[in-house]
Amino acid sequence: MELHKLGQRAVRAASACAVLLGLMAAGQDAWAGIANTRHNLSNQANPITGRNQVTGTNAAGTGTEEICVFCHTPHAADVSNPLENPPLWNKQLLPAAGYTTYASLNSATIDGEILNVGSVSVACLSCHDGTQAMDNVINAPGSGGLLADGGGVNGRAWTWTGANVTAEGLLTGVANLTKDLSNDHPIGIQYCGGFTTPGNRNTCRDTDFVVPEVGTQTVGGVARSIYWVDTSGRGGATTATPLARDKTDMVLFTRDFADGAGPSVECGSCHDPHADGTAPGSLSGATFLRVSNTGSQVCLACHNK
Repeated sequence: MELHKLGQRAVRAASACAVLLGLMAAGQDAWAGIANTRHNLSNQANPITGRNQVTGTNAAGTGTEEICVFCHTPHAADVSNPLENPPLWNKQLLPAAGYTTYASLNSATIDGEILNVGSVSVACLSCHDGTQAMDNVINAPGSGGLLADGGGVNGRAWTWTGANVTAEGLLTGVANLTKDLSNDHPIGIQYCGGFTTPGNRNTCRDTDFVVPEVGTQTVGGVARSIYWVDTSGRGGATTATPLARDKTDMVLFTRDFADGAGPSVECGSCHDPHADGTAPGSLSGATFLRVSNTGSQVCLACHNK
């Protein structure tokens, strides 16, 4: 009997050890996200690799060991932009005016309305239009570090190193899109794959585009449609039961067009800023793509070609 009890205890101990090891592994997987990407702009050694992943390749700040602070803050975020403020944004959001959009090319193939720069793209461009330093942070680490404008164009005057950044923290090279977006994939453009809302409105329908998935999200007590393009190849848009949205799907952001609220292509449609392209099994690569672009998978997810 005692031997039986000892055996049970041994099994329980082994099971507990296995669970603990599993939790440790899960914790390591979690750490392997943003910390292991070029968006880790801190001067802290990466907890997985033991070194700062970005030093010498993009930019590394000498001002803080925090990672998330370069984009997010739990308090005093900028909510000044009326075009759908990005979540808890810790950088000065610049006016939507002054950008040259793809609409300026007057392409004959554009059949969707193009809006001013807004939605999540405002957040991306607060670094990637090259007009203000990456250490422009409203709420700096520690007490008493609050600046409403994040320090302005030159930010906090932290020192930066790397191949594609100035010493003042301004992006250079291909990462600096500038405010002329006419040579980049359209953003703020209505997705014309057709969509279904409670009114069955399909005013922007072009068979060159994949039909998106449609779901419902309640914001402030008001239900609205949300949209995404499935990348699994399961074709949920043509079935009775919509598919769940995954991180690897192409996210379409709801914005107000002339014919009503509908899906918009934004920077975050193709890019996941937290995606670790260097982790084992990752497909996104170093460019934060939601899926690998092998065989032009990113393009063909939305475009019927």
